[in-house]
Amino acid sequence: MLAAIFVVTCGLVIMPSCSNSDNAVKPDTSALDNWQAGRTVTAEAVKAFGGIDKCFAAEPIPDGVWARMQGKTYKENPYIGRDDLRHIRALHWDYDNQMHVGEMIVNVQIADRVAAILRQLFDAKYPIQRMLLPDVYDADDETQMRDNNSSCFCYRAIAGTTKLSKHARGLAVDINTLYNPYYKDRTDGTRFIQPATAEAYCDRSWDFPYKITHDDLCFRLFTDAGFEWGGDWTSCKDFQHFELIEE
Repeated sequence: MLAAIFVVTCGLVIMPSCSNSDNAVKPDTSALDNWQAGRTVTAEAVKAFGGIDKCFAAEPIPDGVWARMQGKTYKENPYIGRDDLRHIRALHWDYDNQMHVGEMIVNVQIADRVAAILRQLFDAKYPIQRMLLPDVYDADDETQMRDNNSSCFCYRAIAGTTKLSKHARGLAVDINTLYNPYYKDRTDGTRFIQPATAEAYCDRSWDFPYKITHDDLCFRLFTDAGFEWGGDWTSCKDFQHFELIEE
């Protein structure tokens, strides 16, 4: 039998508290406080951070993010500057059934639309493996696509050309890039594929993870929001790619 422990002070009997709330482990919200893309977070951490709604926003690019972009996804140019872009923060699910922290740089023109789409994909537990800024990969598109990364802005030319890509203006979003590759059949009978490791996924007749089709939620949300899908192109195929239809 345990003896009761108490203290008598100035005629008052002070009993020890039965509550252990002071010893409760507080959720680790550091990944959200510092917005560390690539980290996983728990439902408890999201709640302590302020809730799901706080985890989705399109805002001016923070100084730290802008510094990371210099000389990588952002290069000095006469067409687009910092004020033309927005930083999106978002959570996303993957097949591991965990919430992952993601971020994306997009044109201000599509920022609210993309943030809303990412929220709807999250609510549906649509699997997105990675959502890191391409700067993590030194803005090398082949490298980030091999890693199945989803992203938007990168000041670069269209693959195999000198023409600026819609990504250079932040008006195109690529989703689950390894499993939804770009390819173009050349006149000499060869096929150019990006990423080069995605040859098997150019064949859309079989089922595999992350595959985007006309029946896919990602396809429906982007096309309903005014984007066209590269998977519908005839001169080439770009199954990962959604770009704004401009009038």
